[in-house]
Amino acid sequence: MSGTPAAGRSDGFNRLMITVSIMTATLMNALDMTIANVALPHIQGSVSASADQVTWVLTSYIVSAAIMTPLTGALSARFGQKNVFLVSVVGFTIASALCGVAQNLVQIVGFRLLQGICGAPLIPLAQSVLLDINPREKQGQAMAVWGMASMLGPIMGPVLGGYLTDHFSWRWVFYINVPFGVASFLGIWTFVPGGRPAQGKPFDLMGFMFLAVAVGVGQLMFDRGEGQDWFNSTEIWIEAIIAAIALYLCVVQTVTAKQPFISRALLRDRNFVTAAGFSLIIGVLMFSTTALLPPMIETLLGYPVTQAGLVLAPRGVGTLIAMFFVGRIVGRIDNRLILGVGLTLMALSTWQMTHFSLYMSSSPLILAGLTQGLGMGLLFVPLSTIAFSTLPGHLRTEGAGLFTLIRNIGSSAGISLLAASQIQAMEVSRSELNDHVRADNPAMNMLGRVIDPNSPVSLAGISAEIGRQSAMVAYIDAFKAIMMICLLALPILILLRPPKARLAADIHTAVE
Repeated sequence: MSGTPAAGRSDGFNRLMITVSIMTATLMNALDMTIANVALPHIQGSVSASADQVTWVLTSYIVSAAIMTPLTGALSARFGQKNVFLVSVVGFTIASALCGVAQNLVQIVGFRLLQGICGAPLIPLAQSVLLDINPREKQGQAMAVWGMASMLGPIMGPVLGGYLTDHFSWRWVFYINVPFGVASFLGIWTFVPGGRPAQGKPFDLMGFMFLAVAVGVGQLMFDRGEGQDWFNSTEIWIEAIIAAIALYLCVVQTVTAKQPFISRALLRDRNFVTAAGFSLIIGVLMFSTTALLPPMIETLLGYPVTQAGLVLAPRGVGTLIAMFFVGRIVGRIDNRLILGVGLTLMALSTWQMTHFSLYMSSSPLILAGLTQGLGMGLLFVPLSTIAFSTLPGHLRTEGAGLFTLIRNIGSSAGISLLAASQIQAMEVSRSELNDHVRADNPAMNMLGRVIDPNSPVSLAGISAEIGRQSAMVAYIDAFKAIMMICLLALPILILLRPPKARLAADIHTAVE
């Protein structure tokens, strides 16, 4: 945070153009969390990757962003918000173009890592700037605008990704960022005043390195766990021990260092800590279903990629409806009540998903998506409002970075763990179903009246159907797990408290 207060001096047009510019960057960044989901089968075939390897395209982006996000506060203090914003937009745009021209899995994962590194500051900076340029009475609406872009991006990503993949190629899910990046750069360059960098605190390199190792190695463990048979593998044990030691050292450094990487003042704010922990759960809920549904719809239900994107579109409709109202009611009623309703709708949507079948129409998909969109739209804005309501202004950018980091950890770990559990559940279910394919099973005798069970072609058909049925059972088990997470998260709301009046220091802003 830097400079002198600007909220009062920002005229309406300038505030509007700043909002449009930084929301373009936010939307571009948020889209890339899920836009590649529906294109994964095409990317997998193009770069000759296995099913578990191709998920690295998703998690590499999320985990690199998670590692770099906490640096946002330090970089902004040292170089200025505008400069960090511009460099991030340029780097993200170039990395997107490089993803589009990648020729193998190593290249695309490497460029996705670069995307995450460059894009990490975009969301916390956008959140901080929006809070800075708006007076307190309009900050709920400002968070609604920011939440709309940050949440609609992941939700609308599959729709746009499906259209681009079907009508052009999977490479266009990355090329599409280039015009957005150029527009955002020009808007930030023109309308966001530069200001002077604040006097940043000394950079705690050790704290950052410990945190980076803990997050990076921990995610590597989650990604490779299923393929390595988890803790039956020496590699997984080594990664788990390294991640645990790094996390412990990060905690020790935070507690003992004179100027720790993670400010202790943030950790003393109960609202921020509780809301940040809650955002970990939101990350799991928000991204796990968007990672699971596209391959289920395309592979099991046989939807073309464009139609799969359209079937997922009602999530965006639900979020738009919720966002339209939530900005007007935040601050007027208890935010914990809004969060409770949102979580309940999320639980209801996943309960609806547990009733999916291979032979259903598109109606259950649309209804569950609409319900989930409504729930997600009611979660993020009040949660962000609670998280920052008691933070002084000089901690806002650092707090936004840490808040986003924790949500991204939940997202990446949730995708990896649920994907691994889904694969394992599918294998178990397939084994159980195969046990019924035997001569003494009366059902097989009945089936023998229709097909020849001794024919290789018939046996192949039976095997394929068992594979489809076992995969659907595994997906339903994953949806049940997500539903239980929603329900178990409800009691956490008790720990949150309504926002109190802000300290005078909260008037400080970063935009001049």
